Amino acid sequence: MSDRFTTSDLLNCYRRGVFPMADSREDLRLFLMDPDQRGILPLDGFHIPRRLRKTIRQAPYTITVDTAFNRVMEACAEPHPSRPVTWINTPILNLYAALHREGHAHSVECWSAEGELVGGLYGVSIGAAFFGESMFSRATDASKIALVYLVGRLIAAGYTLLDAQFHNPHLEQFGLLEVPRDDFRQRLWYALRQDADFYSEAASAVTATSAVHLITQMS
Repeated sequence: MSDRFTTSDLLNCYRRGVFPMADSREDLRLFLMDPDQRGILPLDGFHIPRRLRKTIRQAPYTITVDTAFNRVMEACAEPHPSRPVTWINTPILNLYAALHREGHAHSVECWSAEGELVGGLYGVSIGAAFFGESMFSRATDASKIALVYLVGRLIAAGYTLLDAQFHNPHLEQFGLLEVPRDDFRQRLWYALRQDADFYSEAASAVTATSAVHLITQMS
């Protein structure tokens, strides 16, 4: 892919249903993915495991939005025992940081009582579609709680599509669906023509606990 690939090019890729990846963190080249089967998390059928509901009620972390986007991306890019090789390279870090500055990419952060960043996720927002990119966790259930919060916020903001890109066994517990490419593109076409506001008053008022209630009402 050309070094002149811009944020506008990136957004157009998402609108077509494709997204960039790299072979590894060290490989500076990018390529576009267009999976035959697409993973999505249904906003009207998202499942929260009972144990996780109990943890959320205990409010173990402080949740923020868009306060540490670059740090979340860098944490997602770090090797982990369960994920020794990651695909988030320097060009991807730079592209999505620029997309965040333009207001099209968002992060959710989980902070410990000591003020440490212990989990989070990031993704891209266009219309009423949110494209989840990656998540990380350094403490029990931190990334899961960030995901539940995100889903609640998306529901409150009027989103209709949460793209998870690929099938992921970790996401099966939340009701992950696999749909054919054509099905995904139909859902995407509809979502891109709807208005959603990630920073609407209703979305900004969401907490992890209220997210559980919103999700329950939708399911």
